Amino acid sequence: MTTFLDTTLELRCVRYRRDFHLPASIDPSSRHILLEIGDRYGAVTMPAELGERVQQRLTQADLAGPVVDHPRARRWTFITGPARPDTVTTAVSAALFRLYATVACSGVQVVLPSAEDERTGYRTWIQPPETANAVPPLEAVIEALLGR
Repeated sequence: MTTFLDTTLELRCVRYRRDFHLPASIDPSSRHILLEIGDRYGAVTMPAELGERVQQRLTQADLAGPVVDHPRARRWTFITGPARPDTVTTAVSAALFRLYATVACSGVQVVLPSAEDERTGYRTWIQPPETANAVPPLEAVIEALLGR
């Protein structure tokens, strides 16, 4: 688990935007930091146990990128490049369904860890963003997930 040094929601959101070029925003009602999925980013969520194996495969292939841990739900969310229309076929979708994994649809918002989330252990980084645009292709995460 990596913890950033910023302490407020606003500072964390600014850091995501400035340092990592993630188009993050703050939802005023929930007070969460959000990343919209679509043209620039995608996301795949899966059980943590499976996420560990996927992360190992991506690391071995030098493709590891940001991963958010949801400890209470025991799920990991991999931040990826955007989905292409032909990425999630019916067969791939069925295989993901059997593994309890989901690919976020365009327009969905993924919640990124805030300082408060990390302090309480509610939402943390398994691997935080390291550089701007350093995310694996969605296809690579799906291939690692399916063991290809």
